[in-house]
Amino acid sequence: LHPNVVVINSFSKYFAMTGWRLGWMVVPPSWVDPVRRLAQNLFVAPSSVAQAAAMFAFEPDTEAELQQRVRELESRRDFLLQALPELGLEVRARPEGAFYIYADCSAHGADSEALCARILDEAGVALTPGTDFSPSDGARHLRIAYTQSEARLREAVERLRGVLT
Repeated sequence: LHPNVVVINSFSKYFAMTGWRLGWMVVPPSWVDPVRRLAQNLFVAPSSVAQAAAMFAFEPDTEAELQQRVRELESRRDFLLQALPELGLEVRARPEGAFYIYADCSAHGADSEALCARILDEAGVALTPGTDFSPSDGARHLRIAYTQSEARLREAVERLRGVLT
C-alpha cells in the first residue's frame, strides 16, 4: 500500500487460536532484517504445535469453515443488537470484528461492576463490566461476548429480561 505501512495481526480471533500467542507482520522489504533482529531479541519462539496449526489455517477447507463461523457470529451479533435495547442496554456502535458488544447500561445505574455481580447472582449470566476496558466511562458499560450458540444467547436474554425489566 505504501513504503511505510506495517501490518501486525494475530491468529487469535479470526483463526480461532485465542491463547496460542501466534501472530504475524507484513513490513516493507527494507524493514525485514531490522524487525527480524528485534524479534529475535524480544520474543521466545512460538511452539512447534502453534506453528503447525497456523499452517492449516491457510488451507482452502479451513477458509470455508472460517467464513461459516463469521456468518454464525454475524447472526448472533444481529440477534443481540435487536434484543439488548429492549433490556435497556443501548449499543451505540455496531461491532464489525471480534465477538463482543459494548453496551451502555446506565439505564440500570452507574456501576457496571455491581450490575454484573447482580446479573450473575440473579440470572446466572456472566457479563464483563466496562471498567475493565475504560477507566473514564466504563462504569456505564458492559462488554457482552457472543461466543455461545444463538440458542444459549436467547436463553441468556430471557434470564436478563427477568432481572433488567
